[in-house]
Amino acid sequence: MAVGFIGAGKVGFSLGRYFSGHSIKVSGYYSRNPKSAREAADFTGTGFYASIDDLIRDSKVIFITTPDDAIGQIWEQLKAANICDRIVCHCSGVLSSEIFSDISAPRYRCRGYSIHPLLAVSSRLDSYKELSNTLFTIESSANDGAARHSETQTDEIDAIFCACGNQVIHLRPQDKARYHAAAVMASNLVLGLAQTAAEELQNCGFSRKDALGALVPFMQRNVAHLENHTPEEVLTGPVERGDVQTVCTHLETLVAENREIYRLLSGKALGLAKKKNPERDYRDMGERLKSKEDV
Repeated sequence: MAVGFIGAGKVGFSLGRYFSGHSIKVSGYYSRNPKSAREAADFTGTGFYASIDDLIRDSKVIFITTPDDAIGQIWEQLKAANICDRIVCHCSGVLSSEIFSDISAPRYRCRGYSIHPLLAVSSRLDSYKELSNTLFTIESSANDGAARHSETQTDEIDAIFCACGNQVIHLRPQDKARYHAAAVMASNLVLGLAQTAAEELQNCGFSRKDALGALVPFMQRNVAHLENHTPEEVLTGPVERGDVQTVCTHLETLVAENREIYRLLSGKALGLAKKKNPERDYRDMGERLKSKEDV
């Protein structure tokens, strides 16, 4: 069962190299940019295709690894080709498989999936090394019920990731946007939070380099605790202690959006604190963390 790729960016490079390294047959790459397709083929030891029809001919599974706004266009192009009895996948975090309109119609007889690695794929040449420890979500319009684990699934797509040793969780189409928002919070927005903390340290006289140098190991150690403990077990700090005066001092010191970020995230921390210490009275803390609109 050969896998072919349409699109030769970071995700296409990474998945192709990863699959090849786990004895999954990869036919090769087609791209509107032939240079990128050749580079991907060379990097993965697979084939270069100048024609999308030739790629379809040699591939049972077709991964569309293009930017999101091109996926629908590529699908329309595939529909005009001899696409019958193929498995078609895209790797958008936010789009569902429903973008593959009419995919199960008798004239196509295809199955469509959206497949997304819970990983910030940042490098064409190196990100494949991180995929072994990455969870993949698989969504199909054929899925019903709540999200479920791969043990209940036996189709070819699951078999690919099972062969690679990855954990898989199945999503419903209507859950893709919420799933992707959660992924963005845990990845991209963490960088925004790190920048916010670095700005405040720079206001204290740190250089930007020293601020980030201090924050990175600090953040890493705290997040590492989540491997073996729940968020409420890991939680420390003035909100958890019920130190209202400290929190008020912080709010008085911070300004504009940084103050609002602190307030909102402290509200989330307060929810964890209540779970951790159900006997403690956090009503005063809750009042201090309310926005002006809540009052």
